[in-house]
Parts: sequence; C-alpha cells; structure tokens
Amino acid sequence: MSKTKYIFIAGGVMSGIGKGIATASIGKVLQSKGYTATAIKIDPYINVDAGTMNPVEHGETFVTDDGIETDQDLGNYERFLDVDILSDNYMTTGRVYESVIRRERNLEYEGKCVEVVPHIPLEVIRRIEKVAKKTKVDFVLIEIGGTIGEYQNVLFLEAARMLKLQKPQDVLFFLVSYLPVPSKIGEMKTKPTQYAARSLNSVGIQPDFILCRSEVPVDEIRRGKISMFCNIEKDCVLSAPDVDSVYDVPVNFDNEGLAQRILSKFGMRAKKKDLKEWRGLVKKIHNLQKEVKIGIVGKYFSTGDFVLSDSYISVIESVKYAAWANNRKPVIEWINSEEYEKNPEKLSELKKLDGVIIPGGFGSRGIEGKIKAIEYLRKNKIPFLGLCYGMQIACIEFARNVCGLEGANTTEIKKNTKYPVIDIMPEQKKNLKERNYGSTMRLGAYPADLKKGTIARGVYKVDTISERHRHRWEVNPEYVEILEKKGLVFSGVSPDGRLMEIVELPKNKHPFFVATQFHPEFKSRPLAPHPLFKAFIKAGIV
Repeated sequence: MSKTKYIFIAGGVMSGIGKGIATASIGKVLQSKGYTATAIKIDPYINVDAGTMNPVEHGETFVTDDGIETDQDLGNYERFLDVDILSDNYMTTGRVYESVIRRERNLEYEGKCVEVVPHIPLEVIRRIEKVAKKTKVDFVLIEIGGTIGEYQNVLFLEAARMLKLQKPQDVLFFLVSYLPVPSKIGEMKTKPTQYAARSLNSVGIQPDFILCRSEVPVDEIRRGKISMFCNIEKDCVLSAPDVDSVYDVPVNFDNEGLAQRILSKFGMRAKKKDLKEWRGLVKKIHNLQKEVKIGIVGKYFSTGDFVLSDSYISVIESVKYAAWANNRKPVIEWINSEEYEKNPEKLSELKKLDGVIIPGGFGSRGIEGKIKAIEYLRKNKIPFLGLCYGMQIACIEFARNVCGLEGANTTEIKKNTKYPVIDIMPEQKKNLKERNYGSTMRLGAYPADLKKGTIARGVYKVDTISERHRHRWEVNPEYVEILEKKGLVFSGVSPDGRLMEIVELPKNKHPFFVATQFHPEFKSRPLAPHPLFKAFIKAGIV
C-alpha cells in the first residue's frame, strides 16, 4: 500500500450544503490524530480559474500564495488546516482540458487518439497524485464540486472511480447529503439521500460514509433506513446538523469518532489525540458576552431578495478571529455603499459602529458612496481598515478633500481624469487593450518593507512582510509626494520603492486609519488571527 490515502467528498440532493466545511473538518480531525492532510477542490466549470467569476453568483475569489485565483473553499481549507494551499490543489474542467490539449499539442501522448475518456480522468488523477508527491502528506482530501446527478462533474467522479480501482486499499468516498424536514410534514425525509447514493452507485462508486446534513440531528430510525437502502454500515452514517458556528463542525465530527472510523477503514491507528486548542476556541466563541460592532461597506451583498455574505467570506472570518482574540463577540453589519450615494445623511449611522471596513472590489458601482464613507470615518475618527480597492479609495478621498485635487479619481473609473491618483501598472496596459483580462492582475504573495515608527511596523513587529495581492491598479507614484505632504503616510512599500502597499494616518491624527493594497484576510486563521485585523478590533474597543 502507498503511504498517501485519498478521500473523495461529493455532494448530493442540492448545492450549498457545506462540502467545503465538511472537507476541511475531516482534515482537521485527522490532523488531531497525528496525521498530515491537504485538500484539493475540483470545480466543474469551463473557467480556467475563478478570477473572472461574479462574486455575487459564485462567492469570494480566494488567492493562493503562488498567485492562482480559486474557489473560496480553498480559503476554508487553509483556515481549518492551518496550511498554505497552492495552485496545484485547485482544478477546473477548463484547466484540466487546457492541460490535456497542451500535452497533445506537445506530442506527449505519442500520437495516440486523445479521448475524453480515459484521458481527462487520467489527467485529473495525475494532478491529484502530483499534490500527494509534492506535499508528502498522509491524507489528500478531494472535494468534487457540484451535485451528484449533474452532467458537469461526471468525469471527475470517473477519475475517482478509476483511482479506487488502481489503489483499492487507499481510497475512501464520502457522500455529503441533505435530509429535508418539510415544515408541513414535520418528518425528516431520507428518499433524496437514497436517490443520491443510487446516482453515485450508477457511476461505479459506493460511498463509505454518508454525512447527513439537516436542520436537526439525524435520528436512529433514519440512520437505519439510510444504512439499509444505501448499502452502508450504520455507524458510517453520520449526523451533521446545522450549527451556530462552522467551527463547531470538527468538534462534532470528533465527538462522533469520525477520524477513528476513517483510520480503521485504512487499517491505521491514531498517533495522538489532541483537538484541545480547537475545542478551547469553540468554547470561547460560545461564551463571549461583550460585543464589538463592525460595519462592512460593500457592494457585492445583494443577490435578488437575499444577502450573499460569501462575497466577503475571508474578510468576515478575519473579523471574527480578531474579535475572539480580543475577547469580543463580533456583530457584523452589512452596508450597501450605494445607499450613501442616494442618501448621504445616512452616513451618521456609522457613528454607532466600533469600526468599519471597506473591502476589495472592481468597477464604478458604489464607489462614490465608499468615498463619502471614508471621509466620514476620517473626520469622525472612527477606526477604519481599507482592503485593496479600499486603500485606493482612501487615497482618492484624501486627494480630493485634503489635498484639494478636485475630481481626483482612478483611471479604472475615469480614464481621462485630471488627477489620476490611482492608475494601471504600465506593463498591464497592453493586456487590457487586447482584452486579455485574465493576465492583468498582480496576483499572489509579494514582499513589502515597513517604515519604522508607523502603525504598520508596530503591528507586524518585523521590517519586511509578505502578503497576497489581487488587483490591477496601483497608487500613482506621481502623487505620492503630494499626499505625503498633507499628512498621509505610506508605511509599507515594495522593496524597490515603486509600489505603495500600506497607507495610514498617524496615531495623533486618528485612532486607527490603515489601508492595504494587499488582502490580509487571505492569511488570517482561527487560531492565528491576522495582526492588522487584531489591531483594528483593538482600536475599536479601547
């Protein structure tokens, strides 16, 4: 048998049932038993990556250290497993096909007829095994996006079946399924899960475990029915009810003895038993009483009659971690920046908050509302944290209202603005002109040097940092001196001094006014909150 074990996680009945959290939590409980784990996400999209997807429809685009734009579940993996997940751990239909076509053009198939089956599934397997070889982990968890029964993910399920055939002792399958409790019936229904299991059987896969997602815990009667009709041992039918916090999930899995059952199926034993620190965090989460109120001024919340907080999931989770570290219960308010454009008098509502975040984004919609919000936060000395676009907007606001550069703007919004305080990087203008949008980003981890005596230097406590980026536009170097003369401090810059990475106001001017060109939220973890978020929350509760 090989050292690495592979666990596939697929979903049944409906989307959005928490496969990503389940995958991350399975990895967490395996880690608690002394084993190493990583996770792979397979998305059934033709998109080569998640960079061009609408956040309102798809949720947040997460960015890895090595600069790949991915599904937000990779963020869940990093946060739960406390490991950096790199580009090899993400694949889409488009990415797999692109690779097979390129290899065919390079004669790597030695003149064979290249077909959808088996060559696409074999490429998926090649990528999975590449991750196992590079990371040298004990467990590789593979989340298959979409829902069983859809046409789009059939080839990935075929790859899972083929890998099981190749390594029968080293592969397990999880089915994460939903058990509805119709309000007018009042009874938990198992038939949709039975159908999902049969659909999985139809592609040659028998689940080893079924995670029963529902509003309430699954009872013994339903557990027995699923066991009988899905051809699975009863103790491998696991209850996964709704929880107040996703961080409860590893604890619930541990209480169900999930890791021991997985290890038993692989003929392995636990090396240790330690979920102590995580359990301590969960206990703390449920017992905090004092609140901290944080507003997030964004524009990607609305989707029909619903609010899609997933558009800013890493920001939201980073706020939670920092609040918990400061012994506060986070209360987050969603604020649509467009409201401040229609009704500027509403800005006064920001006074009731302990702090406000202006997150990243693209395009002109809602930008003037964000500028008004930052002006209000600056003048009323309300703690402010700007992220990516939030930093650019902070510079525009300062240029307009402090430096007297009336109409200052970003060339993203107004190409012929008189004062282009924010401008495109020169090397990217050609790509934009040719509409090659997928190649116009500064993506992944880049270093920045911090100036001594600044808030940023005091927060990080190091001279040089590395943070993840996802943007096209930068602070225009021609305006740095003008902004600095009026009191804005560029406390973080690229090693060559060309790119502005962090901007702030001195502490004697404002309790906390800091904005970053990068995305610190991508590196924040439950047990290791990002220092900038911690400092921001601390400023709000002082």
